Formats: sequence, structure tokens, C-alpha cells
Amino acid sequence: MTDDAIYLDHNATTPIAREVAEAMWPHLTEVFGNPSSTTAQGQRARKAVEHAREQLAALLGAHPDEIVFTSGGTEANNLAIRGAAALARTEVAVTSAVEHPATTAPLAHLRRRRGWRVDQLPVDARARIALDRMPPGEVGLGTLVLAHNETGTVQPVRGFAEEIRSRGGLAHADAAQAVGKIPVSVDELGVDLLSVAGHKFCAPKGVGALYLRRGTSIAPVLLGAGQEGGIRPGTENVPGIVALGAAAELAGTLLDAERVRQTRLRERLWDRLAARLPGLLRISPREEALPNTLLVVVPDRIGAEVLAGAPEVAASTGSACHAGTRTPSAALLATGLDADLALGALRLSLGRSTTRAQVDRAADALARSANARS
Repeated sequence: MTDDAIYLDHNATTPIAREVAEAMWPHLTEVFGNPSSTTAQGQRARKAVEHAREQLAALLGAHPDEIVFTSGGTEANNLAIRGAAALARTEVAVTSAVEHPATTAPLAHLRRRRGWRVDQLPVDARARIALDRMPPGEVGLGTLVLAHNETGTVQPVRGFAEEIRSRGGLAHADAAQAVGKIPVSVDELGVDLLSVAGHKFCAPKGVGALYLRRGTSIAPVLLGAGQEGGIRPGTENVPGIVALGAAAELAGTLLDAERVRQTRLRERLWDRLAARLPGLLRISPREEALPNTLLVVVPDRIGAEVLAGAPEVAASTGSACHAGTRTPSAALLATGLDADLALGALRLSLGRSTTRAQVDRAADALARSANARS
């Protein structure tokens, strides 16, 4: 991969938008107060935090007092899952077979340390859950990824949430990959909890949020002072929170146009790759999917080797959290894909900066590399 490579790894992380960096800068320099302080500097910081809360709430269709700022999506998932479990009456959780480690790890903790039963719903060839396989009986918690980070598949969260809540549980959605790319309305989804990761939509790394519906009670995971309503204690990351708010507002203005533009680019990328690579498998669905995500499998190839032969393209072979490994993606295996085929996966994720010319160059480079290894 070269320094000026065509960046098709936006599902791993996104560049910080210029507008976001500009909003953040004063809070890295001159507005340095502690937002819990009564000093003038502290109150300026507090005002900035509350404005960011309003900006993110507007993007999600939530009330500002339902937003709890965190250090990112992983913390938000842990807070939702472990915080809800601490107060649950039934020690049963329902999830899918294709969740991110930020979900599966806290669920495994509940199973090992707390004796919970964790039921995984199977998925189809496009990584979409089978709602009709919901286990019977009461549930304490349900957690489901809204948009899958590898396939781009958008899950039927509303139906899932209705099932979970009808069985007495709290419904959580991991929306890290979805927010800023597709419309996300907490009321339309019907969830009690929803996780946000700033660096997935042009905010910096290290900041995120948990939506906590009014009237929903969870226990804090961290113990300390009373910040964020006592749910997430600790001095707030004001620059990051300001950046998250600015990114949310920017996403709201660009969402519709970028969905259309990136969908067209995604389909162009697929068409050019498929034309030059006979037998190429498409895993990402065309509908009910992120507009920017194309997961393909090159038969009889190793995805990492294809990328190595195309240094002008920066992409991944699956989840960024498992980069560098030669083991098949667990999510792809859950779809029923053969393990040897799964090793040929390429995850190509576009962003706001991606151009038509870059898509064409990337397709040519990847096809050339794959064909060179025939």
C-alpha cells in the first residue's frame, strides 16, 4: 500500500472532516475548562458539550437528555449490555451470529461470569437474521448490529426490538457503522439503547455515545462522579464531544445526497470488478444495505494477497479488528460460505472523498492483481 493509495477502508475509520476539525480546534487550545467547573472557562466547555448533545440527538431523532457520551462504540456497547444485564430480571440474551467483538465479548462475559444464556439467531447468505428463529420465553436483553461492518447488511432491528420488548427485555442496537451513512431514528427502530462511534462518520477516534431512552434504567460500568447523569462518570472529552456533535450535524446535511452518490459508485465498482473477474461472488446485498459497502469473494485467491498485489488500493479483507490474520471471517462462515472461499474476501468501503475516477482505478488494480495470480 502506498502513501497516496486510494482509500477504500472507510468502515475501518474515516478521515476527520474539515468542518469537524475546525469546530474541535478551539477546544484543544483556548477553551480548556473542565465542564464540571463553575469558572467561566468551565461553563464555556459545558455549553459546548450540551450543544453537541443537541446536535447528535437531532441526527438520531432523540431528546438531548437521552444522549450519554462515551469513549467510543466499544464502551457504548459494554455500557448498554453490561449495564442492562445488571438490572435484568431474566438472565437470557438474544443476539445474532454475526456481531462485532465489541458485542460478543461483553455477552461472553455475561455467560462465563454471570451464568447468562446467550442465544444467537442464525443468518442467511447475506448475513441477515432469521427473526422467525427467535427462542421462546422471557428475555432480559436483546442486542443486534444495525448495519454489519463487513457485509453492509442492514438488519431488521425494528422487528427484533418488538420481539425483545414483548418478552420483557431491553433492546439494544449497535449502530456504529450505520449512523451518518443511513437514516437512523431511535423511535422508528423502537430500541431502548443504541451505540454510536464517532470515527465511523468523520469525527475523531476516541469519542462515541450511547442513546438511552427516557425511562430506561441501566447500571453504570464505571464508578466515579456524576458526569453524564452518573451513567458514564469521568471528566468529559470536550474536544472529542464537540467534534462528534459537528460530525452529526454535517452528516445530517449530507446524508441523502451521499447515499445516492455512494450507492452509484458501489455499483460501478461491482460492475467493473465482475466484468474482469469471472466467478466473483458478491456477498453484500444491493438493497437494505449500507450504500458504501461492497464485500466480494475472489474464488481461488487469498484476499490479503490480492491486496498486496494492488498497493495503490487501501482496503481490508474483512473486519479491521481481525486484520493481518489468515483465518476466515467468522461472519462469512456464519452465512454458510465455505472456509476456503471466505479467505478470498475483500471488503471495499467507500466514503465522502471517494471519486468515480478512484473507483475505476481501484477496480482495475484489484482485477489486475487477482488475475496475475491465476
